[in-house]
Amino acid sequence: MKYRGKAIIKGVRPGSIAENLGVEPGDELISINGEPVQDIIAYRYLTAAEDIKVEIVKADGRRLILDIEKDYNEDLGLEFAGATFDGLRRCQNKCLFCFVDQLPSGLRPSLYVKDDDYRYSFLTGSFITLTNLKAEDWERICRLRLSPLYISVHTTNPELRAFILRNKRAARILQQLRRLKEAGIEFHTQIVLCPGLNDGPELDRTLKDLFSFFPALRSIAVVPVGLTGHREGLFPLRRFRPQEALQVVEQVERWQRRFKRLAGSRLVYASDEFYLLAGLRLPPARHYEGFPQEENGVGLTRRFLDSFRREARRLLTRREEPGNFSHSVLIVTGKLAAPLLKELVDEFRSEVKDLEVRVVGLTNHFLGPEVTVAGLLSGEDIYRGLKEFGVKEGETVFIPSVMLKKGEDIFLDGWSLAHLKERLGVDLKVIPSCGRELARALWGEVRR
Repeated sequence: MKYRGKAIIKGVRPGSIAENLGVEPGDELISINGEPVQDIIAYRYLTAAEDIKVEIVKADGRRLILDIEKDYNEDLGLEFAGATFDGLRRCQNKCLFCFVDQLPSGLRPSLYVKDDDYRYSFLTGSFITLTNLKAEDWERICRLRLSPLYISVHTTNPELRAFILRNKRAARILQQLRRLKEAGIEFHTQIVLCPGLNDGPELDRTLKDLFSFFPALRSIAVVPVGLTGHREGLFPLRRFRPQEALQVVEQVERWQRRFKRLAGSRLVYASDEFYLLAGLRLPPARHYEGFPQEENGVGLTRRFLDSFRREARRLLTRREEPGNFSHSVLIVTGKLAAPLLKELVDEFRSEVKDLEVRVVGLTNHFLGPEVTVAGLLSGEDIYRGLKEFGVKEGETVFIPSVMLKKGEDIFLDGWSLAHLKERLGVDLKVIPSCGRELARALWGEVRR
């Protein structure tokens, strides 16, 4: 296999085999047992053996061959900057609802990257369409048993899927899923639902077809299409209305009852957004059967609510004396979650004296008012919203960490946390996006 790319070593774990052999950050991993190493999957697979030969090129150009004897599956201790060394597989589709196509210009370049890489699907659970796989990719997936994969199906109607993805190769989805099942590869799937396009009878068809792949099929998430205010020149789509969201939930729950009866599992789940849009209570935790697609917004809110309430009960039973003066907290979130979050913190506040908690759901001006989730609010949205809403003197403002780029204090629009604090002139605290941590943060204000 030809391979282009460099596996530059970012770090070497202290006391590891690699450190003892003189491997250093900046060295390049060339091959293991004569085979090129194009990603972390190959690295783990090739280094599992007890006797291996590792080829390294030092930063000064010297080439080393290391003969290593070790325990089976013992790691060499190498760390890399990313999971793939030969770049990222880019998406070749032109999906009608692609979120990247709906972003305004001028954002950081990484936000415009359209990935469709089977390796990240296996490693991190990112969704792929299977449309860009070559023969050697299929062979590798099956040979290495890269399971489970996460697959964006959207519809099993071949012509409709080719139309939605704007890619004629997308029509082969049923054959591709069958191939994975026959190879023993399990997969989770998602359906991005668009009103009047792949909902209603088409959704029934898709769910029926997908069930034929059980037990290789592990779960199905039904999520609503996400639309911004930047869709000029794009295919006409709209959001689900509350009554339509209710119909989707009822349709999914009918299939859940059927799947539970036939397979012992609900298998298909409507995203939290459908329940909230329809004004419905979220199902209990047991409904989600282990939360197989929590990162896809399925059951994430239920987890948040339950973890908040558990931690709040634990803290309140400690019966510690509160602080000597009253505190006021303002919690910033998106429009969608604001009513539910207000109900939740009101429960907590009713048990605590001298604590005022306000929840404000801000309008998203950056991407458009139809975007209602907290994680897509920009720094300017927060600044503009709090200026309009008003922050009381001495009030602490909580914002969820999901609003910031992972590992950095940067908002979607490039505003920094420091810049926002300076512009607002308020006590601004970032709270991990977890119910338990919010309860602890509120309790910390009481105890301050």
